[in-house]
Amino acid sequence: MRLLLDTHIWLWSLLEPEKLSPEVAFELESPGNELWLSPITLWEVFLLAEKGRVVLHGPTDLWIAKALEVAPFREAPLTHEVAIQSRKIDLPHQDPADRFLVATALVYELTFVTSDEKILGAKPVPLLAS
Repeated sequence: MRLLLDTHIWLWSLLEPEKLSPEVAFELESPGNELWLSPITLWEVFLLAEKGRVVLHGPTDLWIAKALEVAPFREAPLTHEVAIQSRKIDLPHQDPADRFLVATALVYELTFVTSDEKILGAKPVPLLAS
């Protein structure tokens, strides 16, 4: 399975793995799965750290670099197609990060891993719920 992690799923996997459902924890550990991250996830981590909504040990950029070394992910680049799809998808809100992440999953044909009820309810792409 090719999995694109929502920002909170990536953070939970590193900081609070007990918040992950057993199914998601299993899939994240499965060597046969490809794990993907969007640059939007890194951008969101910076925002969360700046707002004090997540506490990281050390400067955010160094924390991210270390986290990516420990568990390498494939990068899902932002492209023109992702930007276009971000405005075409049917989501119940206009959150730009969610729109870019869901559009990325759609464009790259990835299963989006999230616990966001709004996204899960919309079912805009293949989903794995945590």
